[in-house]
Amino acid sequence: MYPLMGEKATILRERENKLTFMVNDKATKSDIKKAVEELYDVKVLKVNVLITQRGKKKAYVKLHPDYSAEEIASQFGVL
Repeated sequence: MYPLMGEKATILRERENKLTFMVNDKATKSDIKKAVEELYDVKVLKVNVLITQRGKKKAYVKLHPDYSAEEIASQFGVL
């Protein structure tokens, strides 16, 4: 649905090469992986999801070391 730009998301992006997104409640890990790989032309290593206290689904997407989360974030206007 959309990327997150908060303080925690920024720290994960800088230290662990991870992007953070709010996603559709029905999206699976493989759906999220495919969507990120197609939209941003990157290779995804791992996807972790969690349900927030408000009932929304959040995804943490770990990128392959060959790709920079900072560069991808700049593509969608975070930086």
